[in-house]
Amino acid sequence: MMITKVFVFLLLLFCSLIKSSSSKNTFSIGSSLSSDDDSDFITSPDNTFTCGFYGFESNAYWFAIWFTNTEERTVVWTANRNTPVNGRGSKVTFQGNGRMVLTDVDGMVVWETNTTSTNVNRAVLLDSGNLVLENEEGKILWQSFDYPTDTLLPSQTLTKTKSLISGLRKGTFESGYFGLSYNSINVITMIYDGPEISSVYWPSPDTSFNVWAFGRTSYNSSRIAIFNNLGMFNSSDRWQFSASDMGLGIKRRLTMDHDGNLRIYSLNESTRLWSITWQAIAKPCDVHGICGRNGICVHGEEKSECSCPVDYEWNNPSDFTRGCKPTFKKTCENSTGFGFLELPYTDYYGFDLNFSSPISFEACRDICLKDCSCEGFSYRVTGEGWCYCKSALFNGFQSPNFPGAIYLKVPIGMATLESKSILASSKPTCVDTTIMVGSPSMYASSKKKVIWVYLYSFASAVGAVEALVILLWWLLFNGKNELLVNLEHGYRIMSNQFRGFSYQELMKATQDFKVEIGRGGSGAVYKGILEDERVVAVKRLGDVSGGEFSTEVSTIGQINHMNLVRMWGFCSEKKHRLIVYEYVENLSLDKRLFSSSFLQWKERFKVAIGIAKGLAYLHHECLEWVIHCDVKPENILLDGEFEPKIADFGLAKLFERGGQNSEFTRIRGTKGYMAPEWAHNLPITAKVDVYSFGVVLLELAKGIRLSSMIMNEGEEEESELMRFVKVTKRIIQEGNELCIEEIIDPRLGGLFSRYQATKLIEIGLSCVEEDRNKRPTMDSVVQDLNDCEYEEMC
Repeated sequence: MMITKVFVFLLLLFCSLIKSSSSKNTFSIGSSLSSDDDSDFITSPDNTFTCGFYGFESNAYWFAIWFTNTEERTVVWTANRNTPVNGRGSKVTFQGNGRMVLTDVDGMVVWETNTTSTNVNRAVLLDSGNLVLENEEGKILWQSFDYPTDTLLPSQTLTKTKSLISGLRKGTFESGYFGLSYNSINVITMIYDGPEISSVYWPSPDTSFNVWAFGRTSYNSSRIAIFNNLGMFNSSDRWQFSASDMGLGIKRRLTMDHDGNLRIYSLNESTRLWSITWQAIAKPCDVHGICGRNGICVHGEEKSECSCPVDYEWNNPSDFTRGCKPTFKKTCENSTGFGFLELPYTDYYGFDLNFSSPISFEACRDICLKDCSCEGFSYRVTGEGWCYCKSALFNGFQSPNFPGAIYLKVPIGMATLESKSILASSKPTCVDTTIMVGSPSMYASSKKKVIWVYLYSFASAVGAVEALVILLWWLLFNGKNELLVNLEHGYRIMSNQFRGFSYQELMKATQDFKVEIGRGGSGAVYKGILEDERVVAVKRLGDVSGGEFSTEVSTIGQINHMNLVRMWGFCSEKKHRLIVYEYVENLSLDKRLFSSSFLQWKERFKVAIGIAKGLAYLHHECLEWVIHCDVKPENILLDGEFEPKIADFGLAKLFERGGQNSEFTRIRGTKGYMAPEWAHNLPITAKVDVYSFGVVLLELAKGIRLSSMIMNEGEEEESELMRFVKVTKRIIQEGNELCIEEIIDPRLGGLFSRYQATKLIEIGLSCVEEDRNKRPTMDSVVQDLNDCEYEEMC
């Protein structure tokens, strides 16, 4: 018996030694790692990173570095990204000459380090995720950080000799077509470098000749950038941005994704999931080459999709990046053999054979007809005709804001939809050309197919009627069966989205209030997922009486406006008071206005109008008269389209319109955004929201906090807002319109509408008048902003 116990003890000790040896972080001369053994790897001392063989497809393996503790394995570096090795018999050997060599099963060298020094004595995986070769003194002679793939880790630099290259597809390591690197004039750019074309798409190529417009400079020779442990990125060309959760102690990565967007990901170590905390491009269709040659990127409400124009089909239906091909043969026949197909609100960026303006549509059409290399032309009417003839159709996009159309050259006899073809002798017509999204088999290619479509549709309609009759008969003669119960349940769900939740339901939805996404004076907000898979924000209120809570819930539950965060329900059990709101995926306004990833002018003006409409609805159109009382950038959430949604009604006091209690004096709000009547103990009306809105409006224009306090020359404390108001009023009184540049956010580089900016400043100043009777109402503010919404950029 004693011998058995000793044997078991020795066996356990042996297993623990094996386990500890597999957790090594040093790789010595003469040793090797094999793809045959899944436990043959090295880890960083803090166990954040692992280095070894990673198999993704059937028998394909990569020598890689990945995060150790994530839900899905997140690879940050691969040695052989374009040349996977066999899963059996491949190995990495640390040779005596100081080289680390990767060989395939047949002994062929697939990858090796460029070190030949015999001073190298070990390889170490650092806590930073950097695999280094060191000599005995600890000097680094080679490091993986010098050879990034698609990811930059904190403390890793990007220089003129390095670049981030995306993966070809999601989940693969093969090099894709999108890259981040310094260009020839020392400015970091994002570029699509495909098999046929190369095209810079960020910063916006429309103004790439003026890097100063983006707050950048080409006057630097160092060409170096670093992503630090705080979540900030700083470049020698003055480009800066940061993660929304900036601070120490969070694991992050900066990745050039397969869709051409650059993003910061932050790891939630409790859920082991990544979340996006910054991204370079808000609209996916701004990425060039994403839909391939002839393809069109169509921006939708939920997501953007690739499509082919009529009379074109996918080169590869399973890979839209391969683009589209015409179903007709392109030849250089006489011009009378061609017509044009109009695609409204659509354009293809670049590849212009020529540009003419002003010019008539007929003249533009004739230029393209006479040029064999012209595949179509873009014609825009913006006061005068603009004509762009295209030698190639790349970077297509469709947007309702585009003031023109593309006209594709097609043979007259091959036109798919004759009523939608613009023939050589005709003028442009206002047609709604269909752009089919998804499978190319959806295209009709002849009148014969159209006839079959009608026949199939008729047969389907007859079948549907028969099915409906059978269903009704079954329901009538079989009583209240399970199907009827389900139908009634579905009806109740659709007709009563606003409802009460139990505390247990919300605990389950939020995983016991695990993920906090915000905190204010009224309580903390947690992210949750309901049983019907809706993502929600659950606000856990502080000390609120049942009466106050019931009043708030009964009123807010009836509010429904696109610029107000929607309320889905509530919980009132014992001491628990919670409100369930819709989840808004983007950041709050303060994160996108006062950071390096600042909003451009068009987005700022859109936000201003949206906030005004939301407040006007609360003040003038609601079933109840609602004062928010805490309007500030932190309470303005932005959705994916930068549409603002006013949040946090926990500080709002609710009134019946026209009731006797139309004023109150209890102080609520945030210092810096509070109207003077709070401090003067005057009755509170909707004009307190107007004042707060005015502060936000001026901050949108200036791009800085105006709510902070500063010391003036007499060493007296003064608010930044008051100083800004005095300086701005003086400039306006002097009538110097050129000085608008001194008022507006200099980071915009002059890219803003002078008319809109002037109007924004004027409205903002009127809203922050000390005398509340001089402040406008929110409905008049909406009218004024709408009047100048479509003024062009100067």
